[in-house]
Amino acid sequence: MFVEHSRKLKKLSLLLAASAFCMAVATPVVAQEVEAEDDQRVLGPVTVTTQKREESIQDVPMAVSAFDENTLDKLQLAGGPDLVKTIPNVAFTKSNFTGYNFKIRGIGADVVAQSGDSGVGVHMNDVPLTTNRLFEAEFYDIERVETLRGPQGTLYGRNATAGVVNVVTNKPVLGEDQGSFRGTFGTDSTFKLKSMMNIPIGEGMALRVAGSFLKRDGFTENLVTGNKIDDRDMYSIRATLGFEPAPNISGWIMFETFDESDSRIRSGKQLCKKDPGFGSTFRGIPIHPIAQLVTTLGCKEAPLSDSYDRVNSIGTLNGGLAVIAGLLNGDIYTEPLNPNLREIESAFDPKYNADMSVYSIRLDYDITDVLTLSYTGAYSDSSVVSKEDYNKISPTTRFNTDAGAFWNPAIPRSLYGALFPGGTVNDPQLGRSNLFRTFDVSGGSTEQFSQELRFQSNFESWLNFNAGLILVNYEAVSKDNPDDGYYVLSNSLTALTQLHNALIPAGGGIFRCPSPPSEPRPGCPAGQFAPVVVDTAGNGQAFTEGTIGGGGANYFRSISPYKLDSFAMFGELYVDVSDEFQMTVGLRYTDDQKKQDIYPSILFAPNAVFRKSSELQVDFQEVTGRIGFDWKPNWSNSDDTLVYLFYSKGYKGGGINPPQPAGNPTAFPQIFDPEFINSYELGTKNTFNGGTLQFNATGFYYDYEGYQITQVVNRTSANFNINADVKGLELETVWNPVNTLLINANIGVLDATIKDSTAIDVLDRTNGNDDYVVIKNAGTYANCVVSAAGFRAVLIGILDSNLIPATAAGGICGTSARPYGFFADNPTTEANEEAGNIALFNGLIAARNAEGSSIPAISSGDLTPFEGFAKNLDGNTIPNAPELTWNIGMEYTWDSAFGYGFLEGWGFTSRIDYYYQGSSYSRVWNTRRDYMDSWDNINVTLRFDDAASGMSVEFFGKNVANEDAITGAYLTDDATGLFTNIFLTEPATFGVSISKAW
Repeated sequence: MFVEHSRKLKKLSLLLAASAFCMAVATPVVAQEVEAEDDQRVLGPVTVTTQKREESIQDVPMAVSAFDENTLDKLQLAGGPDLVKTIPNVAFTKSNFTGYNFKIRGIGADVVAQSGDSGVGVHMNDVPLTTNRLFEAEFYDIERVETLRGPQGTLYGRNATAGVVNVVTNKPVLGEDQGSFRGTFGTDSTFKLKSMMNIPIGEGMALRVAGSFLKRDGFTENLVTGNKIDDRDMYSIRATLGFEPAPNISGWIMFETFDESDSRIRSGKQLCKKDPGFGSTFRGIPIHPIAQLVTTLGCKEAPLSDSYDRVNSIGTLNGGLAVIAGLLNGDIYTEPLNPNLREIESAFDPKYNADMSVYSIRLDYDITDVLTLSYTGAYSDSSVVSKEDYNKISPTTRFNTDAGAFWNPAIPRSLYGALFPGGTVNDPQLGRSNLFRTFDVSGGSTEQFSQELRFQSNFESWLNFNAGLILVNYEAVSKDNPDDGYYVLSNSLTALTQLHNALIPAGGGIFRCPSPPSEPRPGCPAGQFAPVVVDTAGNGQAFTEGTIGGGGANYFRSISPYKLDSFAMFGELYVDVSDEFQMTVGLRYTDDQKKQDIYPSILFAPNAVFRKSSELQVDFQEVTGRIGFDWKPNWSNSDDTLVYLFYSKGYKGGGINPPQPAGNPTAFPQIFDPEFINSYELGTKNTFNGGTLQFNATGFYYDYEGYQITQVVNRTSANFNINADVKGLELETVWNPVNTLLINANIGVLDATIKDSTAIDVLDRTNGNDDYVVIKNAGTYANCVVSAAGFRAVLIGILDSNLIPATAAGGICGTSARPYGFFADNPTTEANEEAGNIALFNGLIAARNAEGSSIPAISSGDLTPFEGFAKNLDGNTIPNAPELTWNIGMEYTWDSAFGYGFLEGWGFTSRIDYYYQGSSYSRVWNTRRDYMDSWDNINVTLRFDDAASGMSVEFFGKNVANEDAITGAYLTDDATGLFTNIFLTEPATFGVSISKAW
C-alpha cells in the first residue's frame, strides 16, 4: 500500500513540477489553432469534412474530434494508439493475433474471426481500409485526423457501429515549391525522420512526395538471449500527383507503401496463478499418476497483480503430451516468475514483418457551381507474419535422458534411446533441443478493391443532399501462402508423433486406433490417416529463418480463407426547416456477402490431409439510417451555439465462425449474427467570450443488440451474440483566457453494461458448486465438468481394479474417447454402457464401504461430462470500456521571447498534457482476473520557433512518469493452460526534434 501511494505521489509531483515549469517559461502550442483579433487571441475554426463538405467542426451536429499535423506534433500523438489520450471515451489495446482493438464508447472489435468486421471504421482519404497499418505506423504529412464518435453508415462507404477514424493526407499544392523535414533523436537510440517535397509541374499539376522512417531499440529485454526486443525498424513513402486540367475538374492519384521488419512483440509477458491440481488424493481416494495429468488446468482464477507464477506445464497440451511421450515427469516451470513486465524469457528473439501498399485515385467534377460528382477508387494489399516463443518462459527441467520410465515402462527403453538420444528431440522445424519448446506464428495476407461514386449538392436553398454508392471486394488469407493462418509448433508434438509412428506397426500402447473410430487418427486403418512423416535428418529447418511448410504436419494450424463482396447505397438529405432549424435524414442499404473456406484444425495431420472440407456463404442485407435536428439560435450577441438531437441505427454484419474442432461438429454455432445499435444522442457546441472559450457536451444512450463477443472453445475462437446497454456523457472545452495561455480539457463518462445474457466462464466452469469438479481431456486438453462423485468412483475403479485401458490418452471429457472407458460421450446413445459402468463402480464402492468407508453410490448422470454452469452476466461491464477518461492540457506561449543575438525573433512554447483512464475489465465475466487497474500518462514539451526561417527545436518527454500500464489481457484456451497474455503502454521516452519548413 505504501509503495502504491508513493508511486502516485511521485506522479503528482511530476505533474505539479511540469505545470510550474510551463507557467514559468513558455508560449503555447494548442489543441486548436488561435487567431489574433485586436490584442486578444481567439480560437480559430477547425475545418473538417465529416459531412463531405468543408465546415467548422463547431457547425457539425455530431461528436467529432479533429487534429491537424501541427496539433498532432504538439500533443505528441505519434500514431493511432495515442489518440486515446485526447478523445473522451476512447480506449485502445493490441490484441493477441497481430491485431488491435480501438474502442469508441465501449464498442470496437471483440470478435476473433476472419469474417468479423470492426466496430470502428478506419479510412484514409475517405477510403475504407478493412486491413490497415494505422495502429502500427506513425502519422506523417497529414492534413488532419478526424474521429467521429457514434454509429455511422450514411456518410461513409462502410458501416461501423462505434464510429470512424479518417486520416486525411496532405495533397499537392499547385504552383508552389514547398518542403519540410523533421528529425528526432531520443532515448533507446531512437531516430525518426519525416520529410516532404511539393513540386509544381506546370500550372495545373503538382507532385507531393513524403516519407517517414523510424528506428529504435527495444523496450523489452529477452533474458534468454540478452537482447533488447520489441524494437522498431519501419518506413513509409507516399507519392501524390495532384491535377486540375480544367476549372471544373480536379483530382489526385496516390501511392503509399509501408514496410516493417523488426522484433515487435505480438503480446507481452505471460501471467499465471499456478493451478497445482488435486494433488495425490481426491476426497480420500489416491490418484494414479496418469490420472494426475487431468487434474490441473495450468492456471487458476486470480488477480493479475497476484499472477506472477509460471503455468503448470502438465495442464498444457504440449507439456502433457511430453509427459505421455515419456520425455517429462511433471511440471517443468517450477521457479517463481520475474515480476518485471518489461522482461520475458524467449528461446529466440521475436520476428515481425509487415507491409502494405495502397493505390488510390480521386476525381471531382463540378457539373455546375452547386452540383459535384466524385469518384474514388482504391486498391490495397498487405501481409503480416509474427513468430514468437509461445510461452515466453524458460523450462527449469530438461527432457529425460531415460525416457519412458514415468508412465509406461512397457514401451522398450531402447526405442526411446533410438528416437531421443540423450533426451534430445530433433524437430524438423524447431531444430535439435533437450528442452521443451513451443513456438507460434500468426500471419495473414489481404487484398481489397473499392470503388465509390458520390453526388453532392450545394444549393443556396432549403434543401441539399449527399448520396453515394460503394463496392468493396476483399480477400483475406490463402491456404497456399505458408505464412497465413495461426500455427503452434512444439517439439513435444514431434516427439509424440515419432513415438506414434514407431509403435503403429505393433499397434501397441496408447497410440492404437480408437474403437469405434469416432475421430480420424494418423496411422489408423479403414481409410483413415496414414502415419505422419517426420523428417528429422540433420538439425532441422531453422524456424526463425526458414519457411513453415504450409500444411498440417506435426503441428497445429488454423486457417480460414475469406472473401467479402459488399455493396451499399447511402445518403443524407439536409432540410432547412427555418433559419435556425435544420433536419437531417439519412438512409442506407447494405448487402454484405461473405464466403469462407472451412479447413478443420487438426493435430498430427500430414500435409496431404490438410484440405478444405466445405465452404460456407452467408448474405447479410440491412436498411439503416438516422434522423435528427440541429438548432442554431439566432441570438443578438456574438456567441455561437449549436444544439442537436439525433436517432441513428448502427449496423455491423455478422460472420462465419472458424471451423469446428475435429470430432465435435456442434461445439458452437457456425454463424454469428449481425449487431445493431439504436443510438439516441443529444449534444451542444458553444463558443463564448468573443471566441476565446469553446464548450461542447454530448449525452448518448445505445440500445445494443447482438453485441459480438469471442470465447475460446477447444483451441478455437468462437463468436456469439449478447445484448447490452451503453450510455454516457462527454464534455470538451478549449479556453484561451489570455494571449499567452491556452487550456484544453475533455471528460468522458461511460456506463456500458451487459443485459439478458449468460455464459460459461472457462476459469470457473463449476460456478462454485462443490458437487462438481473441472478436469481435462488428456487427448485434446479441453476442460469439462464432471460429477465429483463420478470422478471419485473412477478413481476407486483405477485403484481397486487397475482399470487403465489403452484409451487413457483420450482423457476424461473428450468426445472421441471415453475416459478410462467409463464416462459416457452421449448419455442417450451410450446409456447402456453408462448403466454398466454405474453397476461396476457401485460394486467397487460397496466393497470399500464394507471395509469401513462411507462413500455414496453413484447414479445416472454422474458419469456424464458437460461444459459447465453458465453465469449470469447481467450488469457486467463490456470489456475495455473504462467508466471514466479525462485529459487536461496547458500551453503557454511567448512570441519573440529573445530580442538579441542569434536567437533574435525566436519564441518558445511549453506544454503539459495529462491523461487518465479509469479501471476496466478484459472479459465479460468481470472476475478478479479480468480487472485492469486505472492508469495515467504525462507528456511535456518545450519548443523554440523562428517563424522567419521556419526552424523549430523541440525537447519532449512522453510518459514521463514511466507508467507500465496494462491496456488489455488475453486469456488463452484450455489446451494452453489458461494463462494470460498482457499488452502494455510504451515506457518513458525523451528526446529532441529539429524541423524546418519552407
